Amino acid sequence: MWVWFNKLFRKGRRVAGYSAATERGAGGERTAAAWLERERGFRTLARNWRNPHDEREELDLVCRDAEVLVFVEVKTRAPGALVSGYHAVNQRKRDVLRRAALAYLRRLPLASRPRTFRFDIVEVESALAPAALAAVTVRHFENVPLFRKHDRP
Repeated sequence: MWVWFNKLFRKGRRVAGYSAATERGAGGERTAAAWLERERGFRTLARNWRNPHDEREELDLVCRDAEVLVFVEVKTRAPGALVSGYHAVNQRKRDVLRRAALAYLRRLPLASRPRTFRFDIVEVESALAPAALAAVTVRHFENVPLFRKHDRP
């Protein structure tokens, strides 16, 4: 039993196979990145960036919007979901995202650190099948409160 379990999970990450929810989430992130680049003119700098000191802290997308560095959390939802993607980012998740974003900023060379940065949420509404991501609705929430007044890397 434990041998099978250890083959499937290594350090809390699933190794063999993905669930339908994982595939739908990855498809939602790809859709969100493409939509931000096409519709908003963002440039994607990193996808699924993890803090090397704490791998539980992950940023879905790190983008550049002109001179502003944007940290984007992507939430993929089924149509008619009870909890919207915006409201799914609760205070606990925001604390993790703030720590990850500040860790990302600290790892940048001093000369290339942006003067301004913000946090956005992108909600991708799609059917349950990953192949159905062609018919999606994307909602973009800009400048969601995440950082404290004196947060600096």
